[in-house]
Amino acid sequence: MPRFAANLSMMFTEWDFLDRFKAASDAGFEAVEFLFPYEHAPEKVGLALAGAGVEQALFNLPPGDWAKGERGMAAIPGREEEFRAGIETALPYVHETGVKRLHMMAGHADPQDPAAQKAYRAALAYAADKLAEHDIDLLLEPINGKDMPGYFLNDFDQAAAYVRESERQNVRLQFDMYHCELIHGDVSGKLKALYPLVGHVQIARANGRHEPDASGPDYPRLFDELDGLGYEGFVGCEYRPAAGTLEGLGWFSDFRKPA
Repeated sequence: MPRFAANLSMMFTEWDFLDRFKAASDAGFEAVEFLFPYEHAPEKVGLALAGAGVEQALFNLPPGDWAKGERGMAAIPGREEEFRAGIETALPYVHETGVKRLHMMAGHADPQDPAAQKAYRAALAYAADKLAEHDIDLLLEPINGKDMPGYFLNDFDQAAAYVRESERQNVRLQFDMYHCELIHGDVSGKLKALYPLVGHVQIARANGRHEPDASGPDYPRLFDELDGLGYEGFVGCEYRPAAGTLEGLGWFSDFRKPA
């Protein structure tokens, strides 16, 4: 069975952010991830992580003004300096948490726009090379258009093409099975086809983005396939609990690795 990371931006929200690390550990998770840590000092995030005894699986580079609807800057011409400054903002959190993977959000842009494509390629190259100095993988994640209309990176094959084109060993695909189901269907087929590029996996129920259940995708089969493919990374639980975090962890008890 895979090793699971609780997404603290969506799960354990009954606790204050810095208390969620311990709550996730107490519930049996050995790792955590979240969208952004930047409202808290790097040292406080590091202390919460160490105090809970969990590993940091992933977080995102700064996305621009999230409150105003921005969802990344990488594909937006004219935001280059702000994007590069965001990497410098993230690095203290890298050092405090020991994280080995950062996700780069693309932003709202037409994926067919040559200017957006050029900006995205330049941002990818810069970020990958900068993060390689710190032994960090840069992850690219396709996001479905229902949850994030107008997002630049909205197709798994498109994302895979950017990974391959980069010719950088630390550029990897963030394979969110929830997004794959909504964009393409046949999560199993896409996973097998793109697995050599995969650097991180995430899950959620397709219907409502809640806990995994029998409504799909078929997670018992997909977890077996991950094992068969030799995946040793974490599976991020990036879902919104339907009726409380702890109340919805029955699926986790069934699939977590024994201590």
